[in-house]
Amino acid sequence: MNMKMKLLLVPALALISGAGLWAQATKVALINMQQAIANTQEGKTQIAELEKKYTPKQQEFQKRASDIQAKEDSFKKMQNTLSDEAKAQQAADITKLKTNLQRDGDDAEADSQADEQKMLQDIGGKIVAAVTKYAQDNQIMLVFDVSSQPNNLICCASAPDITKEVIALYDKTNSGGSAAAPSTPAAKPPAQAPARQTPAAPARPPAAGPGK
Repeated sequence: MNMKMKLLLVPALALISGAGLWAQATKVALINMQQAIANTQEGKTQIAELEKKYTPKQQEFQKRASDIQAKEDSFKKMQNTLSDEAKAQQAADITKLKTNLQRDGDDAEADSQADEQKMLQDIGGKIVAAVTKYAQDNQIMLVFDVSSQPNNLICCASAPDITKEVIALYDKTNSGGSAAAPSTPAAKPPAQAPARQTPAAPARPPAAGPGK
């Protein structure tokens, strides 16, 4: 299951400060922060954990929605043969099922978003640290995030994309290994990154009220 992720709100432009360190730094580089977060080993692991946690809920909501639809279809076929009291009771039962499903879906979505934000804040902070170190080691003055929206970047087409290098540095730094960065950034221009596969929030159930 693909869960929609509210990806980390990072600045479109990451400014690496410190005049003394950057007297000779003139280079510009690009990074896809969404791709970087999703493709670290830690990111992959935590996304998989979120999918494992919320996939059963998604399946439960789909089953409940299907059952409600079946009850509505049956009610439509039989309502002309039912007494007014029986029709009112069945309509009330269907409305209650829809209301409960809507409430449970909203609660699960809120829980999913809270878990996602907690994960992204943790990984995002460490990604920024890895970007800072990589930029320092390679005399890069400015790093633009091409995944931020809106993306107003209209130049720097030949600037190196350091996404893969930052992912590698992040994994090395956060797995107990040395934090030394590669000696040079990638020389190729950035390509548009494919959409990341991320967990989807629980589907919203149908609105309350029986079908007519």
